[in-house]
Amino acid sequence: MGSSILPRNKVNVLKRLTRDIIKNKAIYLIALPGIMYYIIYYYWPMLGVTIAFKSFVASKGVFGSPWIGLEHFVNFFKSYYFTRILRNTLVISFYSIVIGFPAPIILALLLNEVRNQVFKRVVQTVTYMPHFISVVVVSGMIIAFTQKQGLFNDVLSVLGVPRENWLLNADWFRAIFVGSDIWQEIGWGSIIYLAALTGIDSSLYEAAKIDGAGRWKQLIHITLPGLLPTIIILLILRMGFVMNVGFEKVILLYSPSTYEKADVISSFVYRKGIIEANYSYATAVGFFNSAVNFIFLLSANKLSKKYSESSLF
Repeated sequence: MGSSILPRNKVNVLKRLTRDIIKNKAIYLIALPGIMYYIIYYYWPMLGVTIAFKSFVASKGVFGSPWIGLEHFVNFFKSYYFTRILRNTLVISFYSIVIGFPAPIILALLLNEVRNQVFKRVVQTVTYMPHFISVVVVSGMIIAFTQKQGLFNDVLSVLGVPRENWLLNADWFRAIFVGSDIWQEIGWGSIIYLAALTGIDSSLYEAAKIDGAGRWKQLIHITLPGLLPTIIILLILRMGFVMNVGFEKVILLYSPSTYEKADVISSFVYRKGIIEANYSYATAVGFFNSAVNFIFLLSANKLSKKYSESSLF
């Protein structure tokens, strides 16, 4: 009996779906390019992940290459580079979350308190602009400014700080990397928080003023609780990218003298996959990276659902 019910249910689902497509064919046609985009560029290439479990030979293709199981993963976990790149990736991500994530929130809160609209627009424009500068240009600026004869050293030398090439000092790499990311993205990231602030009921502020609450108490008891759902959702999404440290800027800025603190998983995958053409090994490392991101995302979402009313699913 159970085997006869299942096909009937499937037929009913297909019939309902067919009727819905016929009824709303215009909507489905509009959505079709987006659906095809994700199928072609996101889902279909996922079949290539199988080479992480194979000894990939280009002439034999993805499906013709011999299966070797978890060998690449075992080799990666046993390698000298595993501890180094995992530590560097987590440390840079930790700094980016602890320092970089609150930065747009603070900027949005400050801008929300500004009453001079001209000054507010100028600040918004100035802080948004760096987002549109390419990584290559930003990296070139950083290299130029941090050289011995660069702008930063010219300023600091006035204060008696000795000149040095900061990018050749491994101890400075993480601060430069995270600081430049904050400078580039703080204005762009504040947009969504400014939009969320406009959605807070203004009558709450009026009632708070009547009760004698100043700006600080209004911030604590009205503004921050109003922003909290947005903050939680964006933090959950950010946790899904904990292991993703942009390899472009790392590759453009690091050097052999800073590998010990600058080399991350994404730059390691780039070297192994693109430069050394070790595609299977690089795919295995990338697969491990994505799996850890997925675990972080699920964990953050579960904790958020448990302790708050906001979650992705």
